[in-house]
Amino acid sequence: MYNCLLLMIKKLQYGIMALSSLQKWFFRGICSASSKPLHVCVVGGGPAGFYTAEKMLKAHKEVQLDIIDRLPTPFGLVRSGVAPDHPETKIVVNQFSRLAENERFSFFGNVSLGTSVSLSELCDIYHVVVLAYGAESDRILGIPGEDLNGIHSAREFVWWYNGHPDCKCVAPELKTTDTAVVLGQGNVALDIARILLQDPAELERTDIAEHALASLRESSIRKVYLVGRRGPVQAACTAKELREILSLKHVQVHIQEADLVKSPLDEEELKRSRIQRRVYDLLSKIASSQPSDHVSCERDLHFVFFRRPASFLPCNDANKVCRVRLEKTFLKENGATGRQSAVGSGEFEELECGLVFKSIGYKSLPVDGLPFNDQKGIVPNDRGRVLSNAGKEPSNFVPGLYVVGWLKRGPTGIIATNLYCAEETVGSITEDLQQGALHPHISLDKPGRDGLLHILQDKNIRFVSFKDWEKINTKEINDGKLKSKPREKITSWEELQEIATQ
Repeated sequence: MYNCLLLMIKKLQYGIMALSSLQKWFFRGICSASSKPLHVCVVGGGPAGFYTAEKMLKAHKEVQLDIIDRLPTPFGLVRSGVAPDHPETKIVVNQFSRLAENERFSFFGNVSLGTSVSLSELCDIYHVVVLAYGAESDRILGIPGEDLNGIHSAREFVWWYNGHPDCKCVAPELKTTDTAVVLGQGNVALDIARILLQDPAELERTDIAEHALASLRESSIRKVYLVGRRGPVQAACTAKELREILSLKHVQVHIQEADLVKSPLDEEELKRSRIQRRVYDLLSKIASSQPSDHVSCERDLHFVFFRRPASFLPCNDANKVCRVRLEKTFLKENGATGRQSAVGSGEFEELECGLVFKSIGYKSLPVDGLPFNDQKGIVPNDRGRVLSNAGKEPSNFVPGLYVVGWLKRGPTGIIATNLYCAEETVGSITEDLQQGALHPHISLDKPGRDGLLHILQDKNIRFVSFKDWEKINTKEINDGKLKSKPREKITSWEELQEIATQ
């Protein structure tokens, strides 16, 4: 009896293996029986785009994949968003660069979705299009005075000191005031505060843009306020970033001990999150330290909790910000989510300053023909499959169109978050291929890379290949060696394109 049962189990296992093999054979037959490649285009050469390319090329040997990006330089947020004093985070570009050695991969820089090539054109020439172009705009507060001079978005300032060609001329006036207010308490807000308060000599051997370093050397900023709507329990930064800014030399950190008092709901939040506990413990430790522990402090960092901006006030007879009007807040539990939200108390106070940086979130932008949720700033999707409307039924999927990164989930997470995000989207593509959901679409004869080259040639668009980027890379590295820097970034569109075409 036992032997019969064992035999039946083995037959069942063989049957499952055979079915699995048949499924894989069927999938390979769809894609490669006719020896035609599966043409895939990834729009956006940042971490999400490169992780997606890496996963697709590894999982599908028949894939021919192209990345297009509006910039002449690849790597997106790694190059333009990561702080210059965080070189360890940028090492991932070595992994991305190895993709260029794959003959099935190509990079097309200086190609902009919507102007150089439309989404409909890409969908016509590629079997699969994955949108990974991130967030290149900013959320707004929508309060009075937001258009005053001296108010910048976090993105503008970060792009400025990182040498992004769009923001070379942002030029914040660091010499005309000693006080800056940063709205937000996430990692980007802490990056901004650290760059403003740090001794510029500490940045001289980083890849910070030369124009930014020169401006920081002449900076008069001596005091920075980091303003958050909620309390220290809800601070959105990581312990690593917080520890860095708390350890800056010659900087006195100010935290009101009264702000550290926890409610029962705060205690519950801390129990659920190890990250929040570590952040709260660091803030508590610095608040309890005595002023005598901080000798020769030349600069001040103030953590301001339970405040939200109500308006920006100008100087007398000038279109420049001089004060931020803040409303005191308190926390109220949101019954729907269980989270605590900041609610205005009706009490106000003002902070004098000459510069304001709004670190309240990046925002993605739609393109023609793309379903888009304006409120959330994302493309509606189900595990990366683009949806034509709010429903998640297969009939609502846009065939062959996928999304990954910030455009998929919103501007959250760290660089590595995009790895898991890419795995999910590539998993959806693989699943659709295996289950035949894309069969009518991929059975069409599409030109892929050849079609893109034809479109760019017809429009007289000079794209930047990965070999062209390597010319830029070599030039930056060589220029950096002259100043003991890892690289000296080229920060103008004209020079980038000139070097790429040499």
